[in-house]
Amino acid sequence: MFHSLFSLWFRLTLEWGYLGVFVMMAIESTVFPLPSEVVVPPAAYWASQGKFNFWGVVTAATLGSWAGSALSYWVARRAGRPLILKYGKYVFVPEKKWLMAEQWINRYSAAGIFFARLLPVVRHLVSLPAGAARMPFGLFTTMTLLGSFVWCTVLAWFGARVLADQPRLLEDPEALVHVLKEKLIWFVLAALVLLGSYIVVDLIGKRLRRSAAGESEIP
Repeated sequence: MFHSLFSLWFRLTLEWGYLGVFVMMAIESTVFPLPSEVVVPPAAYWASQGKFNFWGVVTAATLGSWAGSALSYWVARRAGRPLILKYGKYVFVPEKKWLMAEQWINRYSAAGIFFARLLPVVRHLVSLPAGAARMPFGLFTTMTLLGSFVWCTVLAWFGARVLADQPRLLEDPEALVHVLKEKLIWFVLAALVLLGSYIVVDLIGKRLRRSAAGESEIP
């Protein structure tokens, strides 16, 4: 079943061009399990063959990611947390996944939106608790666009090179996803290290501010 879906997504991306990239990435950024690895890399490879423009692919993918995320944000904002917890399991959002994404937002706030776009699993879910928590939409949009741009650029760059070396992967989407995930593990680890650094700096900053506030209260 999934092999047929992967092949369909491949074909739509090629036949619809930038619109196909936009639509597929919009779907990928909702709760529907469509891996971006079967959308951006083939389009980037075809760009290297002269069918598309590399930055056109990245732009379409970035805007598509934002559109799907914005849709999830507004659905969650309108529906609210109780409704999603009750019915989310019917649309690929079981309670366990919701709580994981909610904890992510509560812990990292706006920065969590940016880093979530660089990481698997949480990337698809983080827009929901952001909407339910009524995070300012302008801030949500900025962080989503920045994170999506970084992810789509890296994915396009890696994808074009992997497929240039192994064009046969275009005939086996599942193998392409597997190979790209192996290649991108270092990028994911780097994103986690960057997130860890952000947390450390944030904690130090908060501690210094508390210390400064305490000293200012001393007569």
